[in-house]
Amino acid sequence: MTAIRVEQKLDERACIARKARGRRGLQHLFKEKSDMTSPQQPIGSGFGAASTAADVIKRTDLSGRTAVVTGGHSGLGLETTRALRSAGATVVVPVRSPDRARDMLRGIDGVEIDQLDLMDPASIDAFADRFLATGRPLDILVNSAGIQNVPLTRDARGYEAQFATNHLGHFQLSTRLWPALRRARGARVVSVSAWAHHLSPVVFDDPNFERREYDGWLGYGQSKTANILFAVGLDQRGEADDIRGFSLHPGLIIGTNLSPWTTPEYLRANGLVDEHGNRVIDPQSGRKTAEQGASTIVWCATAPQLDGMGGVYCENNEISPLLTSHDESIDVMTGRVETPVGVMSYAVDPQLADRLWDLSEQLTGSKV
Repeated sequence: MTAIRVEQKLDERACIARKARGRRGLQHLFKEKSDMTSPQQPIGSGFGAASTAADVIKRTDLSGRTAVVTGGHSGLGLETTRALRSAGATVVVPVRSPDRARDMLRGIDGVEIDQLDLMDPASIDAFADRFLATGRPLDILVNSAGIQNVPLTRDARGYEAQFATNHLGHFQLSTRLWPALRRARGARVVSVSAWAHHLSPVVFDDPNFERREYDGWLGYGQSKTANILFAVGLDQRGEADDIRGFSLHPGLIIGTNLSPWTTPEYLRANGLVDEHGNRVIDPQSGRKTAEQGASTIVWCATAPQLDGMGGVYCENNEISPLLTSHDESIDVMTGRVETPVGVMSYAVDPQLADRLWDLSEQLTGSKV
């Protein structure tokens, strides 16, 4: 990261009580609109939680198509890159450390590696300018790179790192690449969100934790809600140009370098590893391999079943149902993680999507 300032490192075990208090303080924001009309209806994809990226792309031909996958050199992003290449797409992987990415992508041909730092607006603009200069249409943009539950860190503008990286950086990237998306005449923009959107709505009065006590999980949850609202807002603005937006929860996948601060104790307490430190794989409860997690990313990016659709949040290779109340079974603050399928209505509310879009334009200076 460039121009960052580490202000605080959280000790998860020592902060449980404070985290719980912070979450309770947001309960008034979890009230839902029971009458909200929503396209969040399962469509019967034929795939499920255990499907892999290779499964969902098996009969897809992407020859002549171009995809950009942020974070496409590791974890979910790597499996997404691998799947899109297997179908014939040219994949551009923009990363902070190109040399490291080359090592991790060795053996996958047809991949272009470029420089991009989502915490650095100038880096985002430079990458977008280089891509636009090629004159190529951009058929698929996968916004996959992200950070999770990090100590309080700010970019050079003073924006909180998770909101800046997971949302604002991808917002700027997507809007700057809009001419290339328009040229594709059928582009899809896929935002990798998470079940953690249940933890927090976007707190519009203080998105960067300038006036409230910082909590890494609430910051992560807010950024993941922002990913979903961004897909809704993008779809509203892109439909006329046949640019459609999707968001998704890939599952609980460890070993992806998403959160290097997550402790072994936390992983064991949440059933993500067993007593020997081995990963627990149980797709039906959301605990997946990277290949299984990437499947919903690839499904959103390529599935013919989603033609003419957009602005929806997906899980397990399916459009998720709409939830109308906060599910108390989700409590990472006290060491219990369950992953019921469904999206909170505040995350797909079109009015909140418009509000976030306006805020994001203000904070980044980037517009379509």
